[in-house]
Amino acid sequence: MAKKDSIQQTIQLYTTEDWSISKADFPKNMQLFFSAAEKEFFVIAEENSVQYFIGFGKKITTANLLDIGKSFSYKYRKSLLAQKLIIKNELKDDELEAFIIGLFQGTYQYPFKNEHPFWSSDFEIETSKQDKKTINAIIKDAKALCVGQFAGMDWLNKPANQKKVDDISSFLNEISKKYKLKYKAYNREESIKKGLGAFVAVNQGSAMDAAFTILEYQSSKKSAPTIGLVGKCVLFDTGGISIKPSANLHYMKSDMGGASAVIGALIYAAEMQLPINIIAVLPITDNAVSEKSYLPSDVVKAYNGKTIEIIDTDAEGRLTLADGLSYITKNYKLNHLIDLATLTGSSVRMFGNTCGAYFCNDNQLNQKLQSSSEKSQNRIWNLPLWDVWKSEITSDVADFKNISLKPVGDCIVAAKFLEQFINDHPSWAHLDIAGVAYGNVEYAKDKAATGYGVHLLAQLFKTYN
Repeated sequence: MAKKDSIQQTIQLYTTEDWSISKADFPKNMQLFFSAAEKEFFVIAEENSVQYFIGFGKKITTANLLDIGKSFSYKYRKSLLAQKLIIKNELKDDELEAFIIGLFQGTYQYPFKNEHPFWSSDFEIETSKQDKKTINAIIKDAKALCVGQFAGMDWLNKPANQKKVDDISSFLNEISKKYKLKYKAYNREESIKKGLGAFVAVNQGSAMDAAFTILEYQSSKKSAPTIGLVGKCVLFDTGGISIKPSANLHYMKSDMGGASAVIGALIYAAEMQLPINIIAVLPITDNAVSEKSYLPSDVVKAYNGKTIEIIDTDAEGRLTLADGLSYITKNYKLNHLIDLATLTGSSVRMFGNTCGAYFCNDNQLNQKLQSSSEKSQNRIWNLPLWDVWKSEITSDVADFKNISLKPVGDCIVAAKFLEQFINDHPSWAHLDIAGVAYGNVEYAKDKAATGYGVHLLAQLFKTYN
């Protein structure tokens, strides 16, 4: 039998049209098993070679290169060899980048261990079109992206009893030391003193302390742009006193999807030493039920001094974000501000798992995010921030209510609510990712983390290079 290092390992990508021309060069019986339909795979293994055939249907695009590359990598994780992989098609640089990112994203399993052949130091990729320097740069970027994305996915996938406030705070402290990030966190008592009243209201029913956490990545570039990120980090959401139904309640360990995206993006930036500055705020708590829980009809004061009437304690994420947005805009000078949150069932009912609901008050940032969305295939859809929605959250006993009493458009109402806490920042975007951060994935039998948001932010960061 041939040694592994003497086996030639190749991939060939086909559209159905390409295959109709090329199939005559292969054994006739192969046509019974492979037609180049989308996500169709076939293998020819001989003494000194392994040939992988991948079908792309009607057309090869950067979008399906990423998606199909991911599926291929996961499906053949046990048979791929940790050595040179020759891609025979002449892909453009951006197409090759999408395919390689897909290959590496397909190496994820929970909990992540870099045991897939692609993570071996012996693994390399060769093409006839790109030189080794170009390919290695793409691989380096793909690995950095996955290091960040997989870290976030691991935290999202952890059982509730394995991601307490102390657990994730310890992790954030560790990565801060590893990547030389500035780190500080305010516990419940300190948050009260700071005036983080909306955040504290959510945390007060918990047996766990609060951790209003700020992480800072500083590049070495002078006058580098500063991007503010706020990620919803509710470790488990019972709904509080407005308790959720028991059906599928175990999925509420996923209510930190915004934070997992921010964590992943922060790690990616640090791994790549990008020429930007990032301020990340993670208001970490759970939303629990106890005799100390905040109540519907309570009025709380947010960090910016505005008061909020609590109508529904299950609309807790926008309260933690309100203080996160208020804090970051008051204490830091930001070029752009982005928050991400698994915020509303409304966005799920509107878009399912196809895209995130998206709001933005700045055309430049809007264009950057739309372009980044297309490149990453982390889809977003822009919704309005019309002032007419502000009347939905006007309160008789406070400045605002935390939710509308009408059962329509809650993702828009929530965005309009958050807008009241950005201190008039001129370049802000809100991403409601409730339908896309957690869902059906190839690597798990049940719903699990998708990694949504990290690649989107990574592509955004690249626009500042």
